[in-house]
Amino acid sequence: MSREQTADPSRRHFMTTAASAVAATTILPRHVLGGPGFVAPSDKVNVAVIGVGGQGRTNCRALFQQDDCQIIAIADVCEEWDLSPYYYGGLGGRGPVKAEIEKNYAAKTPNYECAAYEDFRVMLEKEKAVDAVLIATPDHLHAYVSILAMKAGKHVYCEKPLTRSIAEGRLVAQVARETGVATQLGNHGRSGEGHRQTAEWLWDGAIGDVREVHAWASAGGFATGSGRPEGTPDVLPGLNWDLWLGPAEWRPYHPAYAPFNWRGWWAFGGGGLPDVAVHHLDPAFYALALETPETIEATAPLLDPEEVAATGVLATWRFGRRFNMEPVDVFWYDGGLRPPTPRGVDPDDPRQRMGQVREGITFIGDKGIMTCGGWSGMPRLLPRELHQEYERPEKVLPRVEGHHADWLQACKGGTPACSNFEYGSRLCEFVLLGVAAVRAQKQLKWDAENMKATNAPEADRFIEAPYRKGWELPV
Repeated sequence: MSREQTADPSRRHFMTTAASAVAATTILPRHVLGGPGFVAPSDKVNVAVIGVGGQGRTNCRALFQQDDCQIIAIADVCEEWDLSPYYYGGLGGRGPVKAEIEKNYAAKTPNYECAAYEDFRVMLEKEKAVDAVLIATPDHLHAYVSILAMKAGKHVYCEKPLTRSIAEGRLVAQVARETGVATQLGNHGRSGEGHRQTAEWLWDGAIGDVREVHAWASAGGFATGSGRPEGTPDVLPGLNWDLWLGPAEWRPYHPAYAPFNWRGWWAFGGGGLPDVAVHHLDPAFYALALETPETIEATAPLLDPEEVAATGVLATWRFGRRFNMEPVDVFWYDGGLRPPTPRGVDPDDPRQRMGQVREGITFIGDKGIMTCGGWSGMPRLLPRELHQEYERPEKVLPRVEGHHADWLQACKGGTPACSNFEYGSRLCEFVLLGVAAVRAQKQLKWDAENMKATNAPEADRFIEAPYRKGWELPV
C-alpha cells in the first residue's frame, strides 16, 4: 500500500507543477481505466443508500435533484432514528426514509417502491439492479462497506472521512484502482467554484510563496473526557446493535453512541478533526500538494487515550520543499479555537474579515493574504487594495455541475469524479495524520512510503484499525 507519486517538473510555474501532481488522477477518461459496470449515458443510475440517518437522508434529498438517477434500495440497522435533538431534525432510519423516497418518486412514477433492508450485505446480494452505492454510515464501517461494494462491481460514493484509519484508506484506494469503478468522497466543497478559484489564484502567484496556512472550525464538543458511559440501557426498539457495531469491538448499547455522538469515541470516529478538516483544509491540500508532511503534532484537552475523541484540537503539519514550492506550515484549530489575526489586517473592519466566524481558511504569502469561507468558499485577497487590483487569471480547471452530479457522470463512463478515492484517500490520510498525532501526544516524523512514524512505533496502533472477529476487511 505504498503511495504513488506523480509530477511534471517541466512546468514553469511552481504551483501549477504541484497541481499537475495532485490532480493527475482526475483527468483520465473512464474508458482508459477500463472499469466494469458503467451505465449507458441514456440510462438512469440505480442507487442504493447504506446508512439513512441524518447524513444519509441529506444525501437522498440531494440525489432527488438529479434526473439521471433513482434510489431503488436503502439499508440501515435501525427502523427509525429520532433525530429531533440534533441539528438534522426529524426522523431517519429505514421506515421514514423509505417513505420519503417513495413519496418523492411517486410524483412521476405512481406506486413507486424502494426496497429496505436491515443488513447492507443482504441488500448487496439480492438487489442485482443496483449500479451504485452511497455510504453514509458511521466512520468505522466506511472501509468495510466501500470495499464490499466495489468488489461487487458497484460504483461508490462514501461520506467523509473515507476511512477511520490511514491503512484502511490506502487499501480502499487500492481496491478502487483494481476494480475500476467510479468513486467519490463526500467533501462537496471540492466541486465548487471557490475551490477552483482558490487553486488558480494561488498557482497564479496572487500572494506569492505561501508560508503558512491556517484553517478552523467550530466543530467538536463530542468529547467528555470521562470514558465510556455508565449503565446498560435497553437497546433502542428496531435497532440491530450488533450490526451497528460491525468491525468495532463489542460493547453494550448506549444512546450516547447512536444515532449522533459516535464521533466522541475512537472506536467509531475521531472527533471534530476528521469530521470537518477534510472540508476546510481541502483547498490547501489540493493547491499546495500537501501529501507528505515531514512532521505532525497536535494537542487537545479532555483527552482520554482509549475511549473519548478530542475536541479543541490544535494540529500542525510541517512540509519541506515540494517540487518548486517553499516550505509551508499548516495549522488546524477546532472546538472554538481560531488563529490570530494576521499583521496588517484590521479585525474591526468587516471588509477585512477572515473567512467566516465559525470556519474558514487563510493562506499567508510573501505578497499578501488569501482567505476563504469554510467548505471551499470563495477566495478574497488582503489587504483590500490587493484584491481590487489583482488581475484574475484564466480559468484552467474544469468546472462540474455539482458533487453528486460529478459522481453520476463518472458512473456513466465520464471522467473520474474530482474527489475520487485516489484523491480522497490522500486527503483523508493528511487529516488522519493529525488524529494520530493527537492520540500519540507527541510529534510524529512521517515516513509516507512505509506508512510509519519513524520516531514513534507506539503510533502504529493509531495508523491501522482493529477488527472484530468475522468483520475483517473483505479483500
